[in-house]
Amino acid sequence: MKVTVERAQLLKSLGHVHRVVERRNTIPVLGNVLLRADGTRLALKATDLDLEVTETLPAEVATSGATTVPAYMLYDIVRKLPDGSQIVLETDGDRPVMAIRAGRSRFTLQTLPESDFPDLAAGDMAHSFVLAAADLKRMIDRTQFAISTEETRYYLNGIYLHAAGSSKSPTLRAVATDGHRLAQFDLAQPKGAGEIPGVIVPRKTVGEVQRLIEDGEAEVRIELSQGKIRFTLGDVVLTSKLIDGTFPDYARVIPQGNDKELVVDKRDFEAAVDRVSTISSERGRAVKLALSAGKLVLSVTNPDSGSATEELEVEYAADPLDIGFNSRYLLDIAAQIEGEAAVLRLADPGSPTLVQDKTSSGALYVLMPMRV
Repeated sequence: MKVTVERAQLLKSLGHVHRVVERRNTIPVLGNVLLRADGTRLALKATDLDLEVTETLPAEVATSGATTVPAYMLYDIVRKLPDGSQIVLETDGDRPVMAIRAGRSRFTLQTLPESDFPDLAAGDMAHSFVLAAADLKRMIDRTQFAISTEETRYYLNGIYLHAAGSSKSPTLRAVATDGHRLAQFDLAQPKGAGEIPGVIVPRKTVGEVQRLIEDGEAEVRIELSQGKIRFTLGDVVLTSKLIDGTFPDYARVIPQGNDKELVVDKRDFEAAVDRVSTISSERGRAVKLALSAGKLVLSVTNPDSGSATEELEVEYAADPLDIGFNSRYLLDIAAQIEGEAAVLRLADPGSPTLVQDKTSSGALYVLMPMRV
């Protein structure tokens, strides 16, 4: 194999694929990236057996061929080469090494045969639809923070993607929850998404897709089968296994009868929670919200360090109420509010609270209270 590529393009493509590679591997070839040169293209591929990313880029191919080399090592070499340089990648069929040349720099890397590299065969994808990249990014941004990291409840370790809504206004819905908070985001249902099965897209896959979206104007093709999902963004194709589990009936958690409505300025509220939570302990993190007509008092008491209070003017006309929340969770949800005001619908100190954006629909959040 002998191929010449432009440094900036190779670096960008390696940046997309090498992140999938786990730094610690019991199977040596999983630490490598597969390079395949053919015609006028160089294809790169990396996998961790659950997730696979491939990308093709233009190249001058003198001799076709394929090999695998250490992914992070190749990425670091290319990153450190001078900008604008042309990089020559060359293998000699007799020796298990690849030579890398650019200007006066010379490197050789140990290779492993292409035949050892696993293929995440996707099989037949029964469902397919197209989304604007900006919409997919918003959907991930608004729900990703609520994905559980608790490995024992593996079915919560991803975003539940499914068709929802009514026949008059069908939606594509993403839901994530960790048991303490829940995030739900709806988009107008794209053509072809009405029949999709409900699938749980793993946390790592969600993060990689989010990072791959660099152009909001682009379109993303999403293909689904019972066990796998594939995202195609231009020259990049990401294929992933889905989480094999049943997502809980999240609709039961979303409160319907919360009659106490609190409207707060998003920025003032976020800043006030951030300030008073400075006092809170790492373990406790509880912030108390004391509500009365037109007024909200935020307070934190930490027996080890002191206390803090802050008062805000708000829109609130219901009965007085004291309720506590984890300050970190409050800040996470406040960060998702796109408009200037947030609406909190409350019931009592022991029941979940519903949080929404006052101006834009599509997203809703549920937060479980804490005892304070």
